[in-house]
Amino acid sequence: MSQIIDLIKELRERTGAGMMDCKRALESSDLDISKAMDWLREKGITKAANKATRIAAEGISHVVEDGAKTLVIEVNCETDFVTRNDAFIQLVDAIAKQILASGETSIDAAKTLVAPLISEATMKIGEKIDVRRFEVFESTGSQVIGSYVHMNGKISTLALMDGVDKAFADNMAMHITANNPRFITSNDIPKDALEHETKIQREIVAADEKLKGKPEAALAKIIEGKVSKVFRESTLSEQPYLMDETGTTVGAILAKQQASVIKFVRFAVGEGIEKRVDNFAEEVMAQIK
Repeated sequence: MSQIIDLIKELRERTGAGMMDCKRALESSDLDISKAMDWLREKGITKAANKATRIAAEGISHVVEDGAKTLVIEVNCETDFVTRNDAFIQLVDAIAKQILASGETSIDAAKTLVAPLISEATMKIGEKIDVRRFEVFESTGSQVIGSYVHMNGKISTLALMDGVDKAFADNMAMHITANNPRFITSNDIPKDALEHETKIQREIVAADEKLKGKPEAALAKIIEGKVSKVFRESTLSEQPYLMDETGTTVGAILAKQQASVIKFVRFAVGEGIEKRVDNFAEEVMAQIK
């Protein structure tokens, strides 16, 4: 019983679906979380994965620069109150600068490096503090790194670009922050991701009473259109550019300027981390008896 309680909790945090829906999904999927998430989508209970993740843990993300290098980092704490504490904000800045200056790329090595800083801060602040992740971009030649920090560190984004100035790259980072793409172009979409989404949409179409009796060829086109829509919304080059009021896509604007996005990274604080829920076991037991 404790296993299904833990799985229901995880599935709720990852999808935002109701408790009983999560229970049915798990029971229909032999307690497999990934299959249960697909089951929920097939039933129309939750949205695509890139929109379903619930932000659970507290903390802030932060960006620091040093010459051609820029680092983005996420540091977690236990309460939202601490994220507004000047001592915590200064700690995150110090951690980020120390990691960037060290040249470390491994999270484990970086944690060891900043352990004294965290130990001292933990004693003062009174909460567990954890460096969850970081990434360093380095520009060369005509490349430039854009950055954007949203809502005092709730989301931070870096975009490595070529053929643009710093202001444009910063705006692109803002666009990525707002629109949360998964891929740069359609060429970056893995084959298995396409196959997986096609399977999901096929199940959705098969369950749609309004489409019963339609020819297979027509259903195939509907499925293809739905798959294209999902990936169009999550592909940077296909998204309408945030800074352009005409609805021109990012890809078209970049092509006109002979520019490119080489890579990007977007950290949303607490992504995929469970937040403690008081008396969750009791809540589940009451629902599933």
